[in-house]
Amino acid sequence: MSRHFGPILQNGFAVRDWRAAARHWIDVMGVGPFFLMEHIEFDWCEFRGEAVEPDLTVAIAYSGGQQIELVQQHNDAPSIYTEFLANNEPGLQHMGVFVDDLQVTLDERGLREKIVQQGRTSAGINFAYVDTVFHNGTMLELIEADDKVRGAFDYMRRAAEDWDGSEAIRG
Repeated sequence: MSRHFGPILQNGFAVRDWRAAARHWIDVMGVGPFFLMEHIEFDWCEFRGEAVEPDLTVAIAYSGGQQIELVQQHNDAPSIYTEFLANNEPGLQHMGVFVDDLQVTLDERGLREKIVQQGRTSAGINFAYVDTVFHNGTMLELIEADDKVRGAFDYMRRAAEDWDGSEAIRG
């Protein structure tokens, strides 16, 4: 567990093909089911201080309490994902933690100047990716989590507990 933020709940992978990545996790690792969110809409999103419109598909599954997030970007808008994949093979791009209040956490931890990408999804999820990179895959995503967000993630985690291998991809 992180002494600063609580447990790391998510490993976020930048991938070029979410379907192929999910098949690997399902077939090789036995992890699933994956919950699919295609072409996520944003109320706003900024990358390095500039407004951007990344076209993202996300597939989420759990292994125990650990969330596996596969992120494929469909356009070439500047983002943490296009930047990562321009310099690396697909792989672990970030780790995610829940915070109760994103703005308070950014201020209390002195992270505002380290924000690389931030925004709000149309589903109302506020997030910020901060530069904590020591080696590839150590950027940190702060996810503002209210009861609705925690409930959605908990639903996906519970689905993995008794997963029998059927309905491996769920929309």
